Amino acid sequence: MRNTLTPVSKIARAACALALACALLVLSAPAQSGRQASDKKSAAAPAPPPMLKRTTTRREVRRLGYGGSITLYGAPEGSITIEAWEKAEVEIAADIEQSASTEEELTRLSTINSFLLDEDMSHLRVNTVGVHDRKYLKRVARDLPKTLIAMPWKIDYRLRVPVSVDLEIYAGRGALNIIGVEGALRLNGGEGASAFTLAGGDVEATLRGGPVMLRVPTRNWRGRGMSIRLASGDLTVELPANFSGDINADVLRAGRIENTHPGLAPRERTQPTDHKLEARAGAGGATLSFTVGDGTLRIKQVSSKQ
Repeated sequence: MRNTLTPVSKIARAACALALACALLVLSAPAQSGRQASDKKSAAAPAPPPMLKRTTTRREVRRLGYGGSITLYGAPEGSITIEAWEKAEVEIAADIEQSASTEEELTRLSTINSFLLDEDMSHLRVNTVGVHDRKYLKRVARDLPKTLIAMPWKIDYRLRVPVSVDLEIYAGRGALNIIGVEGALRLNGGEGASAFTLAGGDVEATLRGGPVMLRVPTRNWRGRGMSIRLASGDLTVELPANFSGDINADVLRAGRIENTHPGLAPRERTQPTDHKLEARAGAGGATLSFTVGDGTLRIKQVSSKQ
């Protein structure tokens, strides 16, 4: 068959083919350049180095005679355990955990995050110092980089103290455990599981978050009384079967009171509700008061042998 295309038609046909090829090239260019940019971005952002941790233990022993007192300012993060013993001295053990990217940074932080002791004949103050204290930081490490200030750290305290010591405790976020102390106790705590085994004293405790467990191992409270206030969380109170004392319990907002102790009965001219209970066990005695903002307040019986 004879070709009837003129030279002008052939030129036009070639021009259309060239335009189509150029259009396809333009459409494919953004996707290709996007892939190249993504590859460059991935290459420019390497994974951060793994976080290093170092824990050191510091131990101090100080004499503290009868009638002495202790003030403990805990770390923003970390647990506090205080146990009574028969010695007329205080033993302080602290596990100090630092976090950083290099060994050199860990070493520098270890000179900042720690505790100081201030003492006289009848009073011992344990004061946590570190990057959370701006005044202290300006005095000891004014040029500390912000990246190190933001590094996580904590101190877990373990104290053994005389039975009759007076305690004032300011705690951050972490577990609290106090056993056997029978002096005056003033406690301001943050969030974390708390457990108290106490038989006497004059106790005032305010806690931000629970759960909280209180166990009274004796049939009578030896002291003026107790007041525990918990903003949020569950509070469980365990009393022996033959306990004698007065109980005031309140739940302020959401939650309820659950009393399963068979020896605890409402006091005269009071009407118990899910949010309020005024009760007496045995012949009565010192008043133990419990207040929960939001949560369940449980009062139960435990064996005196436990």
